[in-house]
Amino acid sequence: MDVDLIFKIAAVGVVVAVMNLLLQRAGRDELALMTTIAALVVVLTMVVQRISDLFALIRQLFGF
Repeated sequence: MDVDLIFKIAAVGVVVAVMNLLLQRAGRDELALMTTIAALVVVLTMVVQRISDLFALIRQLFGF
């Protein structure tokens, strides 16, 4: 597995955690939730792309 993906996901997590904390302290709970959801979508997009690459590799390996 590529280590860069893990570092990217961790970086997104750290940035979102800090933003979430700051927004909640400022009383912007709705915006904090939206930030968390947006980060989740970004991370899921990155993971789905990797899974798609994996399935393409498996199809190529078995000749489907």
